[in-house]
Amino acid sequence: MKKTILLTGATDGIGLETARRLATEGHHLLLHGRSPAKLARVIDEVSRPANAGPVESYVADLSCLPQVDAMATAVAEKHDRLDVLINNAGVFKVANPITPSGIDLRFMVNTIAPYLLTQRLLKLMNATARVVNLSSAAQSSVELPALAGRTRLPDFEAYAQSKLAITMWSRLFADELGERGPIVVAINPGSMLGTKMVKEGFGVTGANVGIGADILVRAALSDEFADASGEYFDNDARTFAQPHPDARDPNKNQALVTAIGEVLSCERAE
Repeated sequence: MKKTILLTGATDGIGLETARRLATEGHHLLLHGRSPAKLARVIDEVSRPANAGPVESYVADLSCLPQVDAMATAVAEKHDRLDVLINNAGVFKVANPITPSGIDLRFMVNTIAPYLLTQRLLKLMNATARVVNLSSAAQSSVELPALAGRTRLPDFEAYAQSKLAITMWSRLFADELGERGPIVVAINPGSMLGTKMVKEGFGVTGANVGIGADILVRAALSDEFADASGEYFDNDARTFAQPHPDARDPNKNQALVTAIGEVLSCERAE
């Protein structure tokens, strides 16, 4: 059965390779990117295979929450059903890591924007739909003042905290949604893969991004993940695993989501 799939960060790295693989299976792809020119090239490429399904483009800067809202609205206006949402887009090391409103870009793009996008699109997803969230092997206890923009963190620490944060809200969403669904899973796609993020952040070529694309496609479509809501998959170990202890603490998960809600309220009030 062909699925309607929204994939963020589809113009580079793991996202691009995932888009290629999903396109060859004929799924209806909703591809997101920040650059209109890069996204247009990707749309052209993945639309070429004879068995490719429909492909749509959605341009948005995920560090700007009004643009995230606008993308969610655009998707909902065109579709009454979404089978899979893959929150793949992420950032690590950037020239200016602070948004105009004072939030660390890593928290905004890696944690808060996917939270908002998922929340806005839940109405399109039924119990069998899936939300696949990109986590990381790098996970560090979240400092809520840093998430709220009141303190500053070094690059790697901000990244590691933002990736634990998306793992934490994935678990809370899964617990709250229960059998109503959708299935919500957090995935470490593999360490030091050959993405632009790894090359810019660590100065190394990295491993084949196909490793990460493979697990994203499996998480989106395979029976292996049909009962995995709330779980964390560690692709370095090639198995479901325990995330950081904080993600297993319901109170900490709730405190994190409350803090995200406060950031969203402040951003919308400005």
